[in-house]
Amino acid sequence: MKSLATFASRPARLAALGLLLTVGAVGCKDFLDVAPQGQLTEDQIKTDPTAAQRLVDGVYNVMYLGGFGEDIHGLQYVILTDIASDDADKGSTPNDYGPALEVDNFTLNSTNSIVNNTWKGYFQGVNRANQALDKIPLSPAPEAAKNRLVGEVRFLRGYFYFNLVRFFGGVPKLDRVPAASEINNPALQQRATAAEIYQFIIDDLQFAVDNLPLKGATATGRATKAAAQAMLAKVYLYQKNYQKAFELSNEIIAGRSGAYGLLPSYENIWREAGANSEESIFEVQTGINAACNNSAVNLYTVSQGPRAGGRGGWADLGFGFNNPTQQLADAYEPNDRRRAGTIIFIQPTAPAGQRSTGTVLWDGFRIPSKDSVENLRYSYKAYHSRTQERNCGNNDYLPKNIRVMRYGEVLLINAEAAFRIGNTGAALTQLNRVRTRAGLPARTALTLPLIWQERRVELALEHDRFFDLVRQESEQPGRIVPLFMAQGKTFNRGKNELFPIPQEQIDLSGGQLTQNPGY
Repeated sequence: MKSLATFASRPARLAALGLLLTVGAVGCKDFLDVAPQGQLTEDQIKTDPTAAQRLVDGVYNVMYLGGFGEDIHGLQYVILTDIASDDADKGSTPNDYGPALEVDNFTLNSTNSIVNNTWKGYFQGVNRANQALDKIPLSPAPEAAKNRLVGEVRFLRGYFYFNLVRFFGGVPKLDRVPAASEINNPALQQRATAAEIYQFIIDDLQFAVDNLPLKGATATGRATKAAAQAMLAKVYLYQKNYQKAFELSNEIIAGRSGAYGLLPSYENIWREAGANSEESIFEVQTGINAACNNSAVNLYTVSQGPRAGGRGGWADLGFGFNNPTQQLADAYEPNDRRRAGTIIFIQPTAPAGQRSTGTVLWDGFRIPSKDSVENLRYSYKAYHSRTQERNCGNNDYLPKNIRVMRYGEVLLINAEAAFRIGNTGAALTQLNRVRTRAGLPARTALTLPLIWQERRVELALEHDRFFDLVRQESEQPGRIVPLFMAQGKTFNRGKNELFPIPQEQIDLSGGQLTQNPGY
């Protein structure tokens, strides 16, 4: 299979996929522990019941895309979700990575490389999902097994499109591998409406809900019924269908979709010990392989690691991007345990003649004081210990699972939906569960801003804040501009809710793709 680097360099690129399907290199956790760089022919798919499974594994593998090329969960994803929000600044040195600074300051345009690489990464995921869906029916595997595989792929495709529609608004709706007769069909490159894309997402996720097994009935890391329910509940929250969001999230909370709960120690969620824990509903699986280069998201951890600056003199941990803002640090209530589990605080330089204790991380690693460090704050949730957690020595591919959906968020989806349908008692119950873990007193009354505030501090630096701000602005117009103004940034309503359609993609479409307002 040719790697689909863009959505299309003419529709022929999508159509001329042929029958040779590449199953990319994979990781080492459970079902991902398979031989790298295999290829599947149509004959193999027709005769080998396990071939379709390997084809689906190739869709999961696309979530490793990162670095400075095509991206799904790497640094560029972090930039468009965290750094674009009021929770984080670009970080690193002032002039490092200009395209990221453009996103941070809302000065980007359609030639920004980050939005182009994100578009290409997500549509590579969509294309790979469509190839799998096209071939799974050929498998001699039992129908129930094939329905499960289709459910997994449709869950992933729904997730890819959910991020695409939140990044760009309406995008091309690719629901199949185009036939050769369709290669000149302009509809393949024209944008569907956001409403049409949301319905497409709902259809995919509902199929997944109906066909995926419960947790424990499938290999760790594969999409489950609860993962599909949680993602669909979140989609309905965006669609303001609060009744559906409440019902779906309640299925998980009631235990009808498997055994889930809050991990007692908040800070452990993002450590190796917390991978695939009781709190995990869906996460990108990573691991170590012999090549030490393709079982993790490229640059995810090291790009966000603390960076040496000033006097230096220490072996630093990364590039220094995605610095938590002072506003995020100030958003936590006194004694909220989540603050220390979310932000690495660099200690100020000690007065002359005194030695700074520096910042000692959970694994004993000591970061010196500010005179030797570039930035003031870093993401603790992105940290991966080089001494206490498994790795193969390649810091570009540290095997940190990406937590896409967890039980804490399900509780907050349920709380917000319950509040919106008038069930304040249920809203308080679920919201107070996350507050209790954080060491905070229970609330006795609720407002919508209080629920949003709880989302902010519970889910900070988990790549959702920008999307949340845009969603909240649609509920309470005028909310978003002052938040950025306080940080010296100008958010333009009617423009900056979406990112620009990449100019490269408009050119490749022959002008069929249209630009978002203001760009």
